[in-house]
Amino acid sequence: MRVAFAGTPDFAAQALQALHAAGHEIVLVLTQPDRPSGRGLKLQPSPVKALGRELGLTVIEPRSLRLDGRWPDDARSAGQALEAAQPEVMVVAAYGLILPQWVLALPLRGCLNIHASLLPRWRGAAPIERAIEAGDAHTRITILQMDEGLDTGDLLLEQAEPIAADDTGASLRERLARVGATLIVRALQDLAVGQLVRRPQSEAGACYAAKLGKHESPIDWRAEAAVIERRLRAFDPFPGCTFSWQGETVKLWRASAWPQPCPAEPGTVVALDGARLAVACGSGALEPLEVQRAGGVRIPFAAWRQAAAREAWHAGAKLTWPSAPTGSAAG
Repeated sequence: MRVAFAGTPDFAAQALQALHAAGHEIVLVLTQPDRPSGRGLKLQPSPVKALGRELGLTVIEPRSLRLDGRWPDDARSAGQALEAAQPEVMVVAAYGLILPQWVLALPLRGCLNIHASLLPRWRGAAPIERAIEAGDAHTRITILQMDEGLDTGDLLLEQAEPIAADDTGASLRERLARVGATLIVRALQDLAVGQLVRRPQSEAGACYAAKLGKHESPIDWRAEAAVIERRLRAFDPFPGCTFSWQGETVKLWRASAWPQPCPAEPGTVVALDGARLAVACGSGALEPLEVQRAGGVRIPFAAWRQAAAREAWHAGAKLTWPSAPTGSAAG
């Protein structure tokens, strides 16, 4: 089948690799333009662009697909490339740009999206992270027929995936990327023989997975310990969770939630048992396990305390929190 592909991160690259390996003719690849990355902020190609070039595919990087938007020349050029490629179908995975109606209507069989949630729950940009943050027990990969709405199209194929108690945004994304790559190949096989059945989405339980932002990083110790622990995992690797200690911003990557009642004020360092210390939360306490100082690498909390904060980090010490509580995911 003649396939146009639109995607940007590793999640999408795995699907592109699977479609190419399955023998589909990838007639055009669309991806986000190069972005600055690393300490030197050098421009880096997206994983999809890098793979597309490695496979010898034609790759374009429009800044927009809106003919009435900020970069209409990019949109017109992309339209010409798509029309010349004559794809039967477009596959979209974590592309990062909204497809206007003229793109949705261009392929003969429309556009199929690989979405990582149990739709209609977690429509939007960050379904994997928001599912972990909310404490969902499972999620899924959904292949849907795209329409003009935000992840509102008809459902085509679905495969469930449990969310483990130690899953991070990175680990769950990696598993779902593999599932998505397998499922989109199956979807195109079914589409080719007329066996892909469309099912309208229900609106019951629909909610929005807002894009992650650095403003969510500061830990609000007034939240429940279990809620903070889930955010640590959900926001790994981006944007991470931070706390302030003696004027230094420290990232907290892993912690263990203690649900037992804690009489201390939120943000107070408390003793659990022996030499173990935790931070009192709005409910329960959180024992730090892994931290990262600015410019450093992730290290065990015990090593950081030994090297940098042993005398100051003691029962009764106080940590601060943001001036307003951070938002939480919908349940």
